[in-house]
Amino acid sequence: MTPLTSGTAGALNGRVRVPGDKSMSHRALILGSLAIGRSHIRGLLEGDDVLRTAAAMRALGATLARGSDGAWSIDGVGIGGLAEPEEMLDLGNSGTGARLLMGLVAAHDITAFFTGDASLRRRPMARVAEPLSRMGARIVAREGARLPLAVIGAAAPLPIEYRLPVPSAQVKSAVLLAGLGAPGATTVIEPLATRDHSERMLRHFGAAVTVAAEAGEARRITLQGQPELRAADLTVPGDPSSAAFPMVAALLMPGSQVVIESVGVNPLRTGLFDTLRDMGADLAFTNERVEGGEPIADIAVRATRLSGVEVPAERAPRLIDEYPILAVAAAFARGRTVMHGLAELRVKESDRLGAIAQGLAACGVKLAVSGDMLAIEGADAPPAGGAAIATRLDHRIAMAFLVLGMAARQPTRIDDSETIGTSFPGFVALMNGLGAKIAPVAP
Repeated sequence: MTPLTSGTAGALNGRVRVPGDKSMSHRALILGSLAIGRSHIRGLLEGDDVLRTAAAMRALGATLARGSDGAWSIDGVGIGGLAEPEEMLDLGNSGTGARLLMGLVAAHDITAFFTGDASLRRRPMARVAEPLSRMGARIVAREGARLPLAVIGAAAPLPIEYRLPVPSAQVKSAVLLAGLGAPGATTVIEPLATRDHSERMLRHFGAAVTVAAEAGEARRITLQGQPELRAADLTVPGDPSSAAFPMVAALLMPGSQVVIESVGVNPLRTGLFDTLRDMGADLAFTNERVEGGEPIADIAVRATRLSGVEVPAERAPRLIDEYPILAVAAAFARGRTVMHGLAELRVKESDRLGAIAQGLAACGVKLAVSGDMLAIEGADAPPAGGAAIATRLDHRIAMAFLVLGMAARQPTRIDDSETIGTSFPGFVALMNGLGAKIAPVAP
């Protein structure tokens, strides 16, 4: 464990680039490994979560190598060409990697064993196991379909039509990946639109994917199975979930002006940006363009006094990973912020809703939790801070409370910073380069 402390900082200034999008990095490795030919991936996030997926794809028979220029080359094996791994696939802390790879293996006539760290072994996999079982795979697991588990792939996978019980891009993607190996059309119906990186990237590699509107905000995503995916080059944009931390820090520190370059601004990932604008934030997209089918922009941020708002439940799928840092922003806002529809936070890397509430309360913030709702009472003065935060093996909790410590009246300490590397290697150096004061705890 590596504890850190974050103390009061002055204005933050500079131009930075955050690591590549984690969701897209996982998918690029997986789809590149299924494509015929050699793909080149630039901007790949090289955090532990993504490197675990890379190792798993090697174990499944693909050839992946990182070049001296930082670009990755992938020689794919084609749909149906995966090899049975000799060792257990250890996905560390990565729920995305585990769920997507379960879908991938489900449509191959092989058996693979999955495990992960203590946090991942507590996370529910039944939501993925259920539709994959309908497609002909067998999942052998302990109660709740939790890791470690075995996926025994179907020799003849079946296409299905599956309505997601809750909005989940991971479950949707797992079913679509399994659908690659099934004849005919596999359809996923989602009640609310979730991030669509899988749909966009499948098209980029040559799959036929259609998206149609259903009643209300539901979407019907249909994939034609057994395509021949073609190798394709791809540049991964900066992760908006990582950009959220320097962005909110700049908003909270008077006099700050920060530009975050080349960030993905996919409309299904911009829930935080929309919410911060509702709170009065001075942030603007500049240099907007499209690369590899994904919208990208530089984000210019100026310090702003925020105001409390109501955050509707239907925004949750576009905001799910950013609630910890949004909660920190709300603690500094004038007035009350109420966030609805947070049930999914209970089953992330930690019980994020509980971790947010416990950490904010320890820092002197008034709040209330009721069911899937979190209400935070902002005040005219910054929160006291001064607390020791239990991060619960959760990288986003760790980074969010380091940002809080920068603007609170007293420094804030986190008990473990090692998990930050799963999504944001170089976080401390980047933030300190802007003017933060994050340092190891003195022995």
